[in-house]
Amino acid sequence: MTPVLPRIAGRRPLRVGPFSGVLRRRPLLALLAALLVLLALFVLDIGLGEYAIGPLDVLRTLVGAGERAQQIIIWELRLPRALTGLLVGAALGLSGAIMQALARNPLASPDMLGITWGAGTAATAVIVFGGSAGTVTGAAATFGLPVVALVGGLATGLGVYLLAYRRGVDSYRLVLVGVGVSALAGNATYWLLTIGDVNDAGRAMVWLTGSLNSRGWEHVVPLAIALVVLVPLTLVGAHVLGALQFDDDTVRALGVRADLSRGLLLFASVALSSIATAAAGPVIFVALATPQIALRLARTPRPPLLTSLVLGAALVVGADVISRTAFGTLELPVGVVTSILGAPYLIYLLVRRYREVRA
Repeated sequence: MTPVLPRIAGRRPLRVGPFSGVLRRRPLLALLAALLVLLALFVLDIGLGEYAIGPLDVLRTLVGAGERAQQIIIWELRLPRALTGLLVGAALGLSGAIMQALARNPLASPDMLGITWGAGTAATAVIVFGGSAGTVTGAAATFGLPVVALVGGLATGLGVYLLAYRRGVDSYRLVLVGVGVSALAGNATYWLLTIGDVNDAGRAMVWLTGSLNSRGWEHVVPLAIALVVLVPLTLVGAHVLGALQFDDDTVRALGVRADLSRGLLLFASVALSSIATAAAGPVIFVALATPQIALRLARTPRPPLLTSLVLGAALVVGADVISRTAFGTLELPVGVVTSILGAPYLIYLLVRRYREVRA
């Protein structure tokens, strides 16, 4: 006999197969609103350009209709770039939400903990040294660079975790260690640029600003494959995040293996941010800001994962719209736009945390 779920005041119980939970209206509305914003920005990003295409024509072309010229422009030029931005933003938003939930600190993100720079340093080494040898082309550029960036990000994440671990991981120690590791990785990256060939260093410098320029299907495919594997596994494994908000003794009393669960979720977060960095370079502040925006929209105890994922995608796609259209013929890297948008928010978070500590 199927057990009857008790009704919680103001909330409706929900059961889907073996899974059960509580239906919360505001987080669901926040997710739907984020999806609508993402869809509007995605269509706008595809339609805007030197050859403007209306939103209805964009939608018709995406479903197989539309004029021949529109199909070529959208499917061969604009759609791969927009999809890359969407996938990169989704990976960063989800990565930041997991990391902030684990650390219980709004300042914890791949940018602040040095993971983005660690992945960037490894990828820069491939561009500088591999480019000089003429080896970073074709399949190597498509699949080799993400693998190298993933290894670099994982190594950096492991180093930060081990340095911050003292009978547990304190969120302030984690952020401080991450800032130091980020500075080291950043300086290592600039050192690589100074010793490399000037042409390869120039390519690497453009990549380091976080750019979606010239992104094609060869960038979309490995990124999409990685997210198809990682996102469902992460969402399924994230059911323990609620328990991990307590101290380790309470977590163990609840039957959750604290260190193993944190390690696996941290691995997923680092992998997502590293793969996003390999695809478009360090697009900073996305993983920092979007979980906190989603948290305030949904009014949940911790950053909602799906809403953070969608808002991260919307932020990068929106930044791409601004970078391509706001300055006429001058096109800015998308990472510059996210930095301009995210730097004031970082200052706000720092001031807020300082006031909370003083209080």
